[in-house]
Order: sequence, then structure tokens, then C-alpha cells
Amino acid sequence: MEMNPEDMARLQYAKDLLENPGLAAKLTNVIGIPFEKAFGYLPEKWAATIQTITHKSLQHALEAAVKTLAREDRKSSSDKLHKFLVAASGGIGGAFGLPALAIELPATTVIMFRSIADIARSEGENIQSIETRLACLEVFALGGSSDKDNAAESGYYAVRALLAKQVSEAAKYIVEKGIAEEGAPALVRLIAVIASRFGVTVSQKAAASAVPVIGAAGGALINSIFMDHFQNMARGHFIIRGLERKYGEKTVNKLYLV
Repeated sequence: MEMNPEDMARLQYAKDLLENPGLAAKLTNVIGIPFEKAFGYLPEKWAATIQTITHKSLQHALEAAVKTLAREDRKSSSDKLHKFLVAASGGIGGAFGLPALAIELPATTVIMFRSIADIARSEGENIQSIETRLACLEVFALGGSSDKDNAAESGYYAVRALLAKQVSEAAKYIVEKGIAEEGAPALVRLIAVIASRFGVTVSQKAAASAVPVIGAAGGALINSIFMDHFQNMARGHFIIRGLERKYGEKTVNKLYLV
């Protein structure tokens, strides 16, 4: 089935969002110094702390966020509302400094997950389905890379391929035993893989927030940029999924990679 011009334009739009995230560059404009220097403000061994907070935040988001989103067939998503809520959370975190990340990030992640699910719904997804909930979780792995990646593993379809087995196992487990099962091995593995990638962008956010002059206003702006980044990833992701439902994954994949 040949893709029509309108859908080809949507595919290109999604690709532009997914392959050109530019989070660090946007944060550099806020902190006013080369971004590499911002990492110097992070305490020693902070990376391990961020990874722990990131993992817990994703687990909490998966369990809590979608439950608050009503099943509706609205054509648009509430991007600005969610961005405002995250900005408010970032303002509180900015006022209290880097140690507040352990409290601020879980709240921010839940709001982000809810926004991602809202975007998914606006692109025709059934947010009550297990598959869609896990597709929402996948978004946190986009736009960031793990230390083990090479150039061939950082593209959109490469990340989806990396997650495919864990997503399939997690979906099967949730169908059989439910999403809130403590210590579910399939969920633990999936969240661990996603957390390793989400942790990269969280580290960038933490480094920007650690710059001494940031304060509450800067923290709010950083969180707004952070949210915008993942809203873009979500929009691109769910446009692609919608096109795959219409044309088939192989067709969309081939056109995406041209």
C-alpha cells in the first residue's frame, strides 16, 4: 500500500522530532555556560543516585499515572497544562536545590507519563490497553542513550528493537498477573533498560539544575524544556505507531530509514 502525501509529511515530521531532540543544546541556553561544565556541579558518585531515583520514578509512573486519565476520544492533548504542572514542580525543586530531585523527579515523571498517555490517546491509541501503556513507557527511552550504545543503536527503530523482547515479556506478565505485582521480573528488566536511557536525560536536567544561579525560576524553565522534549518524543512515537497500524510496520520502517 503506497503512503499518501499527507501521511508522508506526518512521517517526516515524526522523524524530525525523534532524530533531532537537542535537549542539551536547549538547556545550555538556560544555564548560560557550556553544558559540559554543568556536570562539574554534580556531587561525586551522583550518577548512581540518579539511576536509583530514575528507576523508582518510572516504576511509580507506570503504576499510577494512566489510572488518572479518563478514557476519552478527544482530538487534542493537554500539552500546555502538563507543561505548566511540570514547570511548577521544577520551580519547587529549583528553590530547594539538587537534593530535592529525589522528591521532584517522581512527581515530574508521573505528570510526564500522563502527558505521554494523553498524546497517545490524541493519536488514536487505546490508553486502557497494556500495549499502549508500555508504549508510553517506551517514550522515556527515546532521546537519550546509554553508555553501551554505539551510533547504530541510538536511532528510533534501534531503540524499539532493543526494547522489543522486554516489552513483549512485560505485556505477557501483566496480562497474567497484573501491573502492580511487586518484584515482577519481566517489569524489572524492562524498567531497568528504559531507566538506563532515561537516566541520561535526567542527568542532563540534574546538571543544569545544579548550576548555582538557577534558582526556582530556572528550575521551572528547565522542567518545562524537559517536558517539551518528551512530549516531542511521544508525538513522534505515536504518529509512527498510527502509521504502522495503517500501512504496516515494515513499510513505515523502510520509508523512515530512507
